[in-house]
Amino acid sequence: MSSNAFGERFRIVTFGESHGPAIGAVIDGVRPGVRFDLAEVQREMNRRRPGRSDVTSPREEEDRVEVLSGVFEGKTLGTPICLLVRNRDADPSAYEALRDVVRPGHADFAWLAKYGIRDHRGGGRSSGRETAGRVAAGALAKSMLAERGIRVVGFTREAGGVRAERVDYDEIERNPMRSPDAAVAERMREAVLAAQADGDSVGGIVEVHALGVPAGLGDPVFEKLDATLAQALVSIGGVKGVEFGDGFALARMRGSQSNDAIGPGGPVTNRAGGTLGGISSGAPIVVRCVVKPTSSIAKPQRTVTTSGEPTTVSVEGRHDPCLCPRIVPVAEAMAALAIEDALEAQEALRSS
Repeated sequence: MSSNAFGERFRIVTFGESHGPAIGAVIDGVRPGVRFDLAEVQREMNRRRPGRSDVTSPREEEDRVEVLSGVFEGKTLGTPICLLVRNRDADPSAYEALRDVVRPGHADFAWLAKYGIRDHRGGGRSSGRETAGRVAAGALAKSMLAERGIRVVGFTREAGGVRAERVDYDEIERNPMRSPDAAVAERMREAVLAAQADGDSVGGIVEVHALGVPAGLGDPVFEKLDATLAQALVSIGGVKGVEFGDGFALARMRGSQSNDAIGPGGPVTNRAGGTLGGISSGAPIVVRCVVKPTSSIAKPQRTVTTSGEPTTVSVEGRHDPCLCPRIVPVAEAMAALAIEDALEAQEALRSS
């Protein structure tokens, strides 16, 4: 399986580099006749794109999606769908001073160890810009799930040490932090801007809910739904941990507390976060991912050159002081891709 691909039946391959001519995704395995609304795809891309607020990178990209193949008159043809996004505001010259410097927190050191070469125009394939292709593909998956009554919603649960306690889905897109709690949204933003003013960055937690997912999805033992979702989310740059339901808090409970009661319709509580034995239980899927502070910061950091000489580096340029607001639509997209793929597998099983 290609390391640039995700999914078995609803399969995507992303391509392109941060400061190359274009990025995008190829989607394969979509049956013919599925509704494809480019406006819906573009709405998701607009949520991810930079330059939308003072807590995101000022890079000015319209992220206009071009459909090169696989769609005709608003319907899928059953052939590979190629979605292209041109890099209009690429500026590789901004990274010229870092050509021979290994940036702390970035993939530079490990990339060189693996390949012996790296794209020094920013992060190349390891850049967060790669996720544009995921969001474009995920928009189609979200649309297909919506037609089955499944909704995927993400939000910033925590940023800069400020945690949302209330979850109001209607509030998420009303503030730049994508906080579901109006009472703390501005405090989150202030924490991010304070770190940025200090030449630093902050991390946080992004949470995703998948509502209306039917029971029975997932294929034990190695393709459990929660395992696939975990892979999908950890594959996002900057994500360093994942938990489902009550997650790590379960370690401090007894079984009598952690077990979800079962009623005629399924789980009555949802400490497990929507899966049992790796198979969806019919309860909402609840998954959180830990997002590390952005690696590109203005504070001087100790590092080495590509030849191993000690040096210090201060990374200037256009960077997000907190990744959480822009990871929200990416996390939604990856969750939608994983669930749609699992649905396709279940339908194939039932028809065999």
